[in-house]
Amino acid sequence: MKIKKLMSIVLSRNAAFVILLLMQIAFLALLVLSIGERFYLIYFLLIVLDIVLAVFIMNKKEPAAYRLSWIVMISVFPLLGGVSYVFLKLSQRFPKNADMIYRSRIKNILVQDESVTQELIKRCPDSANLAKYVAQHGLYPAYRNGQAEYFKLGEEQFDALMSELEKAEKYIFMEFFIISPGYMFDTISDVLMRKAKQGIDVRLIYDGIGTGMLNSKKMFDKLKESGVKCREFNSFTPMISSVQNNRDHRKIVIIDGHTAFNGGANLADEYINRKERFGHWKDVAVMIRGEAVRNYLIMFLELWDIPDGLSEYERLTGDCEIPQNSEYNGFVQPFSDSPLDEEPVGKRVYMEMINNAREYVCITTPYLILDDEMINALSFAAKKGVDVRIIVPHIPDKWYVYMIAWNNYPKLIEEGVKIYEYLPGFIHAKTCIADGRTAVVGTINLDYRSFYLHFESAAIFYDCKVIEEIKCDFDTTEEKSYLIKMEDIRKRSFFKKIVGSILNIFAPLL
Repeated sequence: MKIKKLMSIVLSRNAAFVILLLMQIAFLALLVLSIGERFYLIYFLLIVLDIVLAVFIMNKKEPAAYRLSWIVMISVFPLLGGVSYVFLKLSQRFPKNADMIYRSRIKNILVQDESVTQELIKRCPDSANLAKYVAQHGLYPAYRNGQAEYFKLGEEQFDALMSELEKAEKYIFMEFFIISPGYMFDTISDVLMRKAKQGIDVRLIYDGIGTGMLNSKKMFDKLKESGVKCREFNSFTPMISSVQNNRDHRKIVIIDGHTAFNGGANLADEYINRKERFGHWKDVAVMIRGEAVRNYLIMFLELWDIPDGLSEYERLTGDCEIPQNSEYNGFVQPFSDSPLDEEPVGKRVYMEMINNAREYVCITTPYLILDDEMINALSFAAKKGVDVRIIVPHIPDKWYVYMIAWNNYPKLIEEGVKIYEYLPGFIHAKTCIADGRTAVVGTINLDYRSFYLHFESAAIFYDCKVIEEIKCDFDTTEEKSYLIKMEDIRKRSFFKKIVGSILNIFAPLL
């Protein structure tokens, strides 16, 4: 275990940063020793090149905070910053036209039912524009009368997932960011291997960094031998490729085309509280049945074989019996957000819910790393009299993210936003509820990586019964949380305030 931990540290992005910094120091020392007086001329040329690069970055179609962070990095570390930026941009391994091909194909597969649109406008007029945006620009339509079940803990989701996996008759598709050995993975693996031996099509996608290269081979060889098809997404190649960008952060399970799971829990024991890492682990998920599952099927096929996987869609859905619900139960709209386009769907869904709220907005997120646009939206909502409440972890999993979050607290609290810390431990749930009429549950954190760099997924619920359960769970969680006050901000040490302010500058790069 010590060797494994040491290897994970050596191959981390922090190690890459230190190595590049040492390279810059060595480079400058070498210049001084080898070229003497000409060092100043070469260094001047290096500065000029970095200025050119900074101008190029400023004119890129990227988030303002992200561009600013890179410019600061280049200004402080001329060689490190410039080399790092070029390195990250040139090492992109996805086909340049992958998203264009995908979008052109999905438009012909998932088409918004106009009758659903008209009924949504009639019943949920305040949310109709959001549904239209996600359908047109996110490419995922909304569906009427979606059947949804909400799980307020990872262990509840796990029990339901095991039950549904046992019922699978045609196929099981699973996609996770993190998969770690333990009780949860072993239990699910037994079912997957047994189903694969029965002739059921079982596929598993795991992320190359989230799961980690040290675990991958041993964990999945046994599955492959039993007939489970396993694929690593964006494999981890240390120091050679852009390993930090464009991760598959989604957690999706699709069973026979009629049942899907989506939420924050990965396949690791801490998510179901069989292993304690950061106190009690609070996660949530939803199980969806009906036509809306088609959206999840498309999401999975998108990454299974970019860009050719969608050719299987008709075969996989052609003979699926989709259970219908005649009783009105609102609308559900599962969607995915891709970093390959310039459309931050996940962020804009949150923004629209915040801007459109009239009574309250309740948010749970493990990370609160916000740009000015999101801070202004939350602050303005509070100024308008909207009850804005956010629950974050009390025990963080990443100390530097915790420091940055605290740096944002004063701006929000001063404007009337209420921020709570979940005292029992770590809250990993990603939810947003607005006015009891709209809610989102999925994998999207309130940070730069989820909004701009990761493949994410979530489901929007409009006027559904399940929204009441999500809000009730938020209220229960709030009772176990501590309301942060300005007095708590003032009591923080000067050192923590300084460190948080410095880290905040580079927040989009972390």
